[in-house]
Amino acid sequence: MVREVRLSPENLVLPLFACPGEGVRREVASMPGVFNLSADEVAREAAAAFDAGVPAVILFGLPESKDETAAGAYASKGVVQEAIRAVRRAAPEMVIIADTCLCEYTSHGHCGVVRGGEVLNDESLELIARTAVSQAEAGADIVAPSAMMDGQVGAIREALDDAGFEHVAVMAYAVKYASGFYGPFREAADSAPSFGDRRAYQMDAANAREAMREAELDVMEGADFLMVKPATAYLDIVRAVRERFDLPLAAYHVSGEYAMIKAAAERGWIDEQRVMLETLTGIRRAGADIILTYYATEAAKLLRR
Repeated sequence: MVREVRLSPENLVLPLFACPGEGVRREVASMPGVFNLSADEVAREAAAAFDAGVPAVILFGLPESKDETAAGAYASKGVVQEAIRAVRRAAPEMVIIADTCLCEYTSHGHCGVVRGGEVLNDESLELIARTAVSQAEAGADIVAPSAMMDGQVGAIREALDDAGFEHVAVMAYAVKYASGFYGPFREAADSAPSFGDRRAYQMDAANAREAMREAELDVMEGADFLMVKPATAYLDIVRAVRERFDLPLAAYHVSGEYAMIKAAAERGWIDEQRVMLETLTGIRRAGADIILTYYATEAAKLLRR
């Protein structure tokens, strides 16, 4: 009766990794319980999550081939586009979020167009916007630009509106830090950069005031949601964004945060279920309305007991 913060299945979003093929279910070594899934398996996993009370999934793609211009990101029959259609058939009422980035599809692993060893912000916007429209055409309810290119939210909003997708929302990765917690994800999505790193366009972990500027720019460009990523090492940022902006706020409990709980639990050092729920509650307490977490289905089942 006196609990101040409540964690419920409705707060959770399940990330899923779509890959080519049929009947593919390949576990990610650094993320026990997480798999690379073909579209049919993505649909099965999404439907199970929806039945457990999870209202939404976010889809990432592992294309069959990669190139300099990330053609697989905006292909009409790309892996994420096919996964969107499969989820829509399997769970018609589920909210489908599509991660809108290029790093999983580029041969160099960066989030935009690269020339002369430099990531070109403005030239990348056209491809990112094209990807968002392709995802909307496939049936995505929300697109989630994660490249941290300046102006990406505005470019996507304009492209969606021009294509007749005014109803498709934009969940901006507004505050995304250049973090060591992404390591297992990069294995899962095969998206590690082939040279350098992403510190030129992702944020310095030491910067808090910059986070407010980044979020404000996305609000001005038409974002419908804001996101902070990672979550647990940046709860102060989650709180600051929550206090300053009125938009729905998401926080991404990322792969490294998930993997650390899994690793400690496998060694018998912690109670996995208790620590998992405590962690997710802490993210809610900091101010997140929505939590993207690989624990979504498991947490939802526990919360509905």
